[in-house]
Amino acid sequence: MAKTLSRLVFMLILLGIAAVTAAIAAGFFGHLHPALDSFAHFRAHLAVLLGLVCLPLFATRYLKVGAVGVLGAILAFATTSGTVPIPGLGKEYGPLYAGDPKEPSYRLLQLNLLYNNKQPELVLSMIGRVQPDVLTLEEVSHPWEEKLKLLSAAYPYSIICPDPEDHRRVAILSRRPFRLGTQPFCDGEGVIAIASIDFGGRSADIAALHLSWPWPHKQYWQVEGLKPFFERIGESAILAGDLNAVPWSQTPARVAKYGGLTQMPSPGSTWLFLELPRYLLFAGLPIDQVFAKGDIRVHSIQRLYAVGSDHSPLLVTFSLKRSEEPAQISQTDIALAD
Repeated sequence: MAKTLSRLVFMLILLGIAAVTAAIAAGFFGHLHPALDSFAHFRAHLAVLLGLVCLPLFATRYLKVGAVGVLGAILAFATTSGTVPIPGLGKEYGPLYAGDPKEPSYRLLQLNLLYNNKQPELVLSMIGRVQPDVLTLEEVSHPWEEKLKLLSAAYPYSIICPDPEDHRRVAILSRRPFRLGTQPFCDGEGVIAIASIDFGGRSADIAALHLSWPWPHKQYWQVEGLKPFFERIGESAILAGDLNAVPWSQTPARVAKYGGLTQMPSPGSTWLFLELPRYLLFAGLPIDQVFAKGDIRVHSIQRLYAVGSDHSPLLVTFSLKRSEEPAQISQTDIALAD
């Protein structure tokens, strides 16, 4: 009886290893179908699960099977951090640059406000303390539109996109004027906003983006439909937003390709179920993304403290390139502030 039970437990462990391994492997073939790419979003979580499922085998004669499984889990997890040197597995991100003291730097704040945020005063207070030059915002519901009017004196240049679903709207608020002769614009569903902003006589496009959830939701087809808008982004630009997609999935790669953008490294998880304590943020998902191109030089990306939303704010420090290229610094040298 005991021997039969032991064999049953072993078979269940093997089935668990096979199922989790298959799910991890599916995520590496997201370019074939968006259904497979959906598995990629949970690759880090699945890798941890695979390692845990393999651990009991270390106490049996199937130690080698367990060791191979744990090694596979480590490699899978490493591909989510940009540390794997294996071509085709590790994701490459754009470099961060050292600041040039001869050039002014600017700050952009990216935040999904949460349409029904019960503590809007935390957001307004944080903006007042940080004083970014530009804001890219998502889930700007009608109640939030009223709250943002309190910032109109400090941020007189703005666009809030219309949206039939109300809470999915994006917005751009700026201290600095829109480039003379240009008008900011949106797509027809409030998913993307683009504005050309004057930064001390030099202009750059700023775009705010909020995509739907991955397959079986409409994210894949939404990106295809937005391709003409990505192509309209100027030669020097920053795109920031809630992509509802992790950095190593196919969606950010497609956005970067269509917009001629470079995907920047993520400072870590930015989303977590609001009901969970924020010290578990490391177990969330890094779905708020930043892209840049042209003369934009990103110096740092900081993850700021909680402000009542299920998303963490991102503070992007950047400048516009001088004629002489500033020195690059490590991709992993990202400032974090929790």
